[in-house]
Amino acid sequence: MNYRHAFHAGNFADLVKHATLTLLLDRLRADAAPLTVVDTHAGAGGYDLDGEMSRRTGEAAQGIFRLMEAQGAPAEFDALKAAVRAGNPKGGVRFYPGSPSLIAGGLRRGDRYVACELRDDDHALLAQTLARHPGAKAVQDDGFGVAGREAGKGGRLFVLIDPPFERADDYERIAEAMGTVLGLDPDACVAVWLPLKDLETFDAFLRRVEPAAPELLIAEARLKPLSDPMKMNGCAMVIAGGPAGLEGPLEAICGWVAGRLGETGGRAEVWSTAS
Repeated sequence: MNYRHAFHAGNFADLVKHATLTLLLDRLRADAAPLTVVDTHAGAGGYDLDGEMSRRTGEAAQGIFRLMEAQGAPAEFDALKAAVRAGNPKGGVRFYPGSPSLIAGGLRRGDRYVACELRDDDHALLAQTLARHPGAKAVQDDGFGVAGREAGKGGRLFVLIDPPFERADDYERIAEAMGTVLGLDPDACVAVWLPLKDLETFDAFLRRVEPAAPELLIAEARLKPLSDPMKMNGCAMVIAGGPAGLEGPLEAICGWVAGRLGETGGRAEVWSTAS
């Protein structure tokens, strides 16, 4: 999967990922303990939907544009919609916030955000995005390694993993990183975004992760049947160590995306691997 996020900003998968992200941040901030967030593949931080890469795919038209126009969307999207409105004070939807904007904007005094990005151009944009947030730092480093080094330092750790899936071993590296983080910090929360192409790839990843995280909460939004491994037919959030009570909100998020943006037969499912 050749993936640079500017091509896909604001698409259906971003709605699932970012609504889930704001939900998790809200629940984790309910704890008074300082929160450290590691974003392993942060990207540029925000995106111009009028830019060449976004216009080339047009994916935002069937994602954030639909959400912002929709009546009666679940309240779980309210935080994302508010961030979009704040980033477009003149109205419309030209600028879309990436995870760095959503995370940094909600930091409390004492919280930390480490945003990792390897690309030179995206790292420069990321640093600009985070410059006005004193608790946030953009680092040009391997995010998987950074997550492991931050584990066990104290406070509550939240790791967001959303790689570009350009490397053949990304699934293996995700599983390895989860094992390292949870081995050093069993109370950490780790949330992974995954494309859904075919069940074999998805199931193989879950089997690989199970030894390190036997209790996973999985939220799937399937917009098409998982029958073509060359296409992104949906997406999933895989969460280890999440706060209690996420099932209902995740069902609302994935259900709306699958039902409103998917093809006939699109469906959502939220389930746990806990015995």
